[in-house]
Amino acid sequence: MKYIASVSFGKDSLAMLLILIEKGMPLDEVIFYNTGMEFQAIYDVCKKVRKILKKNNIIYTELKPSTTFLYKMLKKNVQKRDGATQCGYGICGGKCRWGTNDKNIAISKYLKQKYGNEYYEYIGIAADEQKRIDQRRPPTKLLPLVEWNMTEKDCLEYCYKHQFYWEENGIRLYEVLDRVSCWCCSNKNKKELDNMFYYLPNYYLKIIGLLKEIKRNNKRDSIVVKKVEEFYLKML
Repeated sequence: MKYIASVSFGKDSLAMLLILIEKGMPLDEVIFYNTGMEFQAIYDVCKKVRKILKKNNIIYTELKPSTTFLYKMLKKNVQKRDGATQCGYGICGGKCRWGTNDKNIAISKYLKQKYGNEYYEYIGIAADEQKRIDQRRPPTKLLPLVEWNMTEKDCLEYCYKHQFYWEENGIRLYEVLDRVSCWCCSNKNKKELDNMFYYLPNYYLKIIGLLKEIKRNNKRDSIVVKKVEEFYLKML
């Protein structure tokens, strides 16, 4: 059996990975699904961790979407339930988490093709994420953070202790964001959006640009876009 860790290089999956290595637990490969829409801090952390993986003879594999994230968001010809078509899936988040779905499919396909059924996959779900813990999943998916009773706070503290800070422009992203997911994710709450406006204006303005382009692509009446606009555009 092979042991693989799916790592986004956010606080939870990174803490999981570092502890797996620290404990000398079986780990053959690390998979990172690169959407191309991550914060630069994620890529910086990834670069730093790859040196640790190389030192420990752990394979690093980077998967990418078959078509770019922006193409699927803005340009792909999408047929709606009523038979009409639109350009792109639009904002990813809420009930329309097409990016997450693409990620899960890509990782599962890769693992099946490479290992068949002879693998276990470590997943970085923290001990206090009860809704995610309760989701049904195959026995091949392991939740070590739950076994170690490590909460999201514990994971962040562990990463800070090991000098991983997710810094951009002097700002530690986890000090202003609850989750360092894709910078364009519409699941960000009001506090996060306000902090992006004040501390990460370059990303905030890029999101505004995406919203404007979605409107040009005949999705002006989308409930998702309208909801996100309420948060973003009120600040301007």
